Amino acid sequence: MRMQRNTRQREAIWRTLVEAGRPLSPLEILAESLPRVGSLGIATVYRTVKSLTEEGRLVPVELPGQPMRYERSGLAHHHHFCCTRCDRVFELEGCALVREPKTPRGFKIEGHEVTLYGTCRECGS
Repeated sequence: MRMQRNTRQREAIWRTLVEAGRPLSPLEILAESLPRVGSLGIATVYRTVKSLTEEGRLVPVELPGQPMRYERSGLAHHHHFCCTRCDRVFELEGCALVREPKTPRGFKIEGHEVTLYGTCRECGS
């Protein structure tokens, strides 16, 4: 594993992801990181996200029909809400499946994903 330099751009990208409190796409990361550093390109965002993912600091968030997003690793199990107007994705606290669903005999649940869709507070008003 190679040592990663801690550049101003890398630090701006990391702080953007931490402070956002929600999964961000590379384009969202770029837009929200630009005010922190004078210049930043999408290629740098992709390289940094890839590096942070390989280091285990970020995990990908995959939603059907949506661009890949990334959030900090180590978060408690949770689900996501996707706004159908602005396409932003938000973290939902906790798990909607409090009890294990009844599965067919002999089946073993290994995981699940739940995504809720609707309008966020900003788009709903």
